Amino acid sequence: MTDPETPATGWVPESSEEESAEDDMPLSLRLSIADTLTLGNATCGFMAVYFTTTGILIPHLTGSGETGMARNSAATAVILMLLAAVFDLFDGIVARKLRSSPMGAELDNLSDLISFGLAPAYFVLVYGMVAVDADQKMSALAAIVVLLAVVLRLARFSCVTMKDGMFQGMPSPFGALTVVSIVLLELPFIPTLLAIIGVAWLMVSRVEYPKPRGVLAVAMLCWIISAMGLLAAWAFDAPGGQLLLQTGCALQIAMAATIPLFATTRRANTFRHNRREARATSLR
Repeated sequence: MTDPETPATGWVPESSEEESAEDDMPLSLRLSIADTLTLGNATCGFMAVYFTTTGILIPHLTGSGETGMARNSAATAVILMLLAAVFDLFDGIVARKLRSSPMGAELDNLSDLISFGLAPAYFVLVYGMVAVDADQKMSALAAIVVLLAVVLRLARFSCVTMKDGMFQGMPSPFGALTVVSIVLLELPFIPTLLAIIGVAWLMVSRVEYPKPRGVLAVAMLCWIISAMGLLAAWAFDAPGGQLLLQTGCALQIAMAATIPLFATTRRANTFRHNRREARATSLR
């Protein structure tokens, strides 16, 4: 028995203990809404690898599938990469509008590595194994180049400070979609290989790319939705689906090639303008 006049010490109501434990949780362990979208990005990337394996690679190895890239599984894998790009687009918008956790940047880089590094590199690797005119070893080399380019690009993004509104090097989501577009276009093997390596080089280059904000973000979202529709039409063998897919892939590759030209021209014009100003100042 305890003395009723003696105050009880060392006892805290159970609910208070739970509330205290929740309040003491480090901020680094609390997920924000933006972090949840980022994890959706990683999930889509992993499922893209899953469908590439189960729908394309395994049927090819067992001889139970169609020759070449299986349409439905290839389309599903690429649609999942597109969906990962949507998650990647919105997690940044939500993080700026609401709140991002201290580990948001790390989660974003790790998710991008899965969805826009591993998934497209694996897609290229499997393409080299199932395509009739492809060389497996060269395709494996190209896949490694793509993966390492994304790793280097994401690492540099964490270390280099760029001026507001610009990326240095092709963004990894844009690069991943360009790589799979090159594969789906079904060009001869050597041009396909060279184009994939070219995209990898653009991702680690110093070419400046605008960040998808405002009107550009809306345009990018509309383009992704349109690409999903083209892939669905191709997967279900809709009339003209093959032509629509090839047109969409060609447009993606054209954009990837055009943006660096505009960026290089703009940088050259800026350099010339600064040089003229410097000369004019020295003559005064």
